[in-house]
Amino acid sequence: MKASVIALTLLVAGAGAAFAQAPAASTAATQRPSHMDNLATLLDLTDAQKAQVQTILQEEHVKIKASFEEAKASGTKPDFQQMRTLHQQLQQETLQKLTPVLSSAQLKKFQVLAQMQRHHFGHFGGGGEGAVPPPAQN
Repeated sequence: MKASVIALTLLVAGAGAAFAQAPAASTAATQRPSHMDNLATLLDLTDAQKAQVQTILQEEHVKIKASFEEAKASGTKPDFQQMRTLHQQLQQETLQKLTPVLSSAQLKKFQVLAQMQRHHFGHFGGGGEGAVPPPAQN
């Protein structure tokens, strides 16, 4: 059990940036699956869902990267709170875009994976690329 949790956590940790990468052409049958392939397996995504989720996560990655590049180009060090707020807004946008694509069970799994990523490999004190806010507590 512990090994599977660690493996799942490691998968999610690298997933954010990797989701945004275009899949490499597979020349060897033994090539490891991409992070997106692993996510598709964990969430039991259809091919159509996989394409949509990858596009949504790529968009989030591009926006995050652009915000960092913009801050870097301005020559000023970005304020931690401003960057954290921007990152949380992008995560919320991503969640809203994923909601019509994923079933409620898939969306819940995605949120749990993202929460595990933030908990274990926190970024900006609350999320990494591709992460979304935790599910609302009822």
